[in-house]
Amino acid sequence: MQTYILLTKLSPEVLQQMKDRAELGRSWLEKVRETCPEVRFLAHYAILGPYDFIDIYEAPDNETAAKVSMISQANGAFHAESLSAIPYKRFLELTKSI
Repeated sequence: MQTYILLTKLSPEVLQQMKDRAELGRSWLEKVRETCPEVRFLAHYAILGPYDFIDIYEAPDNETAAKVSMISQANGAFHAESLSAIPYKRFLELTKSI
């Protein structure tokens, strides 16, 4: 499994429904689990800055990670992108081959 980071910025319309945030979040997670049962979430944070949420998850491939981003956009995200992440120890191993 590969590690990915999902950065999500909610649409203005969804931001106006903050009281419903828990329900909307559960609905999104259920859709991801239904569509991509192999995805395993490791962490979920609300963050300050240009994005509203960051999720760290594992998926078997880039196509599955793309589905997670697309599900986010289809469920109220103004912007969602999944970035591939490399564990730091592995990154250091890779630098030795340069």
